[in-house]
This record gives sequence, structure tokens and C-alpha cells, in this order.
Amino acid sequence: MSATNEEMIGRADVDDLEAILSVSNHDVDEAIHAVRDNADAIFTWDYEKGRRPALNRLYEKAKHSQWNGETDLPWDTGVDQEAVVVANATTNLGGLAGGIDEKLIADSPFAKWTEKEWIRVGVESQNWTLSQFMHGEQGALICTAKIVETVPWIDAKYYASTQVMDEARHVEVFAKYLDDKLSGHYPINAHLKLLLDDIVSDGRWDMTYLGMQIMVEGLALAAFGFIHQLTTEPLLKQLLRYVMSDEARHVAFGVLSLKEYYAELTDAELAERQEFAFEAAVRMRDRFLQQEVWDRMGLDVKEVLPLVMHSPQRHVFQSMLFSKIVPNCKKLGLLDANGGWLRARFTELGVIGFEDNPDTGEEYSMFQLAQGEIAS
Repeated sequence: MSATNEEMIGRADVDDLEAILSVSNHDVDEAIHAVRDNADAIFTWDYEKGRRPALNRLYEKAKHSQWNGETDLPWDTGVDQEAVVVANATTNLGGLAGGIDEKLIADSPFAKWTEKEWIRVGVESQNWTLSQFMHGEQGALICTAKIVETVPWIDAKYYASTQVMDEARHVEVFAKYLDDKLSGHYPINAHLKLLLDDIVSDGRWDMTYLGMQIMVEGLALAAFGFIHQLTTEPLLKQLLRYVMSDEARHVAFGVLSLKEYYAELTDAELAERQEFAFEAAVRMRDRFLQQEVWDRMGLDVKEVLPLVMHSPQRHVFQSMLFSKIVPNCKKLGLLDANGGWLRARFTELGVIGFEDNPDTGEEYSMFQLAQGEIAS
């Protein structure tokens, strides 16, 4: 492995806060963002269905698991966003400060905050988090449409076409929840935007799978599960449960497709996939610092982020984001290829402990619920 951190992520130290914050979104007001995808559209004249039985089973399951975001969720549920912030904090975080050590914040801007400021940052954080989920789901929509174009197998094209519909529905429900129940959108985070641009612009079909199905969708599945457990708001809880049932199937699709393909790659080719997975992991970790929220609150981001990063809850959340990614990378052979290069990198990031978690293919059965069961 020859690529350096500077070549992969633009900095030598993955925890260099100055470098992380230097990545910013300068086009927050743009309505259209174009990325050249550099890929060939692949036709196949081999229409034999079921040659890959596991993919065919996912396709059949996907056809029976469609739900309607407009009619299957109780949109008449009232949402008092400030009350939800207080209830979530009281139930899960031990208070509105979210577990930030009082000794650490004694000489910081947080020391003068009243309940009003803590509630406001909770509201902004929820707006920001769900906005990034919405943007990420549009990334998945674009990438899955690209997979339909570029993957050479008919079974994979069939399944990916169902995921296009799933992702459109996910964008729809997050946008509706933000518009109708919360109090405003945030623009896409710069680190997420860079990652989506990289995934879309790579012309190799398996890189679209790796970047979106394994990395972005794997992180989303873990994040949705974490927030589903944390939130006390019933509409959001039900929305996330529906989305999670789709996402588990999507990640399983990526694992099934890539496992066969990666078994045939050379060490040099696997090295490129390992580097891509590491870069994606760092960019996704960086985006959850929520620097846009602290900036909107009128704080010096460089001053407050080190305090926020020491919050126990923040550490648990950021590490849990990789609970799906690490075992899936292991199943694909990426952890231990080339002398365990990616294993060493995930160890440095503090997430290697998840390697023995069930991969998403194994745990998918827990999400195979009938529509009525999901809604209950």
C-alpha cells in the first residue's frame, strides 16, 4: 500500500481538527450540483433470471416490501420539536448538555448557556442530522440508478431497480418530515458532498457498490438504529423503522454482489478498494462533527469542538456508526488483504472492535417483517 494519508484524505493526521474544518461547502445556495460519472452504461443480452439465487431472493423480497411514504406513516402526528429535544435529553443523555463534562466547559461559552440555548442547539442538531440523512439518501438514489446502468448481471440490475424506488421514497419521507414537522433544512455537509462526488465520479461499477452500499448505507443503517432507540418521537421512530427495513436489504445486496467479485481481484486491485473504504470512513466520521450547527449558534467552532468531542455520548455514537461497516468489510476480505492494511487503519480509528459483529447478510432476517408488523 503506497498511498499516504495526504493523498487519500488531504492530511497526515486523521484527527487534525484544523484540516477537518478547512473543508467547507462554498456553494450552500446552489440548487443544482453536477458531477461527471465517467461510467459506461452496460447492456446485457443474458436475461437468465436466478443465476445468482441470493440476489434473486432479495429482488423477490424487495417487490413484496414496498411501502408508501405518503399513506403508510401517521403524518397527522403532532411534533413539538422543543419538547422532543427535552424528552430525548432527559431519557437518554442525562440532561440537555448531552453529557459534556461541566469541568471542561467551565471556562467555555457553554458555561453561560441557559436551558434556552441547550434546547435550541438540540433543535438545530436534529434539523442538521435529518438534513444530512436526506442528502445522503439522494446520493443513494443517484448511485443506485448508476448501478442499474453499470452492473453487468441481470439479477443485480433487477434488484437495483427496486432500490431506486426505495431511495426515492426515503428522500421523500425525510424531506416531508423536515418540512412539515421540524424547523428547517441544512445544506449538505462538505465532507459528505466530497464523498458522494467521489463515489459518483468513479467509473468502476464495484466502487459505486463499495462507496454507497457498504460504506454510506452501512453507516446510515447503524445511525438510523441508534436514533431509533434514542428518539421518543413516535412518528420519527416509525419512519426510521420503515427505512431501516429497506436499508438492511440494500447493504445485504452490496455484500452479496461484491463478495463474488472481490474474490477474483488481485492484491493491487484490492488495495485500491481498501484505500477507498478508509477514505470514505474518515469523511463520514468527519461529517458528524456538526460544525455547521455550532457556527449557526454563533460559537467559535475551533474552540467548542474539542469540548464536544470529549462527550462520552459523542464518542459512543461516532464509534457505533461503524458497527455495520467493519464486519461487512471483513466479509468482503478487505480487512485482511495486503497484510491487514485496512484492519490497521480501522484499529487507528478505534472501530476494529466491531469486526465480529454479524455482517448485514447474516442479520437481515431480523428486518424481514411484514408491513403490518413494521407499522405496529
